[in-house]
Amino acid sequence: MAAENSPVATMTFEQALGELEGIVTKLEGGQTPLEDSINLYARGEELKKHCETLLKSAEARIEKITLSADGKAKGVEPLDVDK
Repeated sequence: MAAENSPVATMTFEQALGELEGIVTKLEGGQTPLEDSINLYARGEELKKHCETLLKSAEARIEKITLSADGKAKGVEPLDVDK
């Protein structure tokens, strides 16, 4: 996979998640030599952290619509996200 050589910090969420899914598949297959498994695991951790950072950033930009008592939209406020 060409993405395996890409710097994680420059990857989109979709690219990082796709590569992470590929790594999980390889590791679950049990056919990867130990040294390669260790390297894949380390790359997976880096991808996971990057995906989490991108998701938190996206959550911070999401707003929810607030409604008035009569059910009409009255504005927006930040989305409450559990940390």
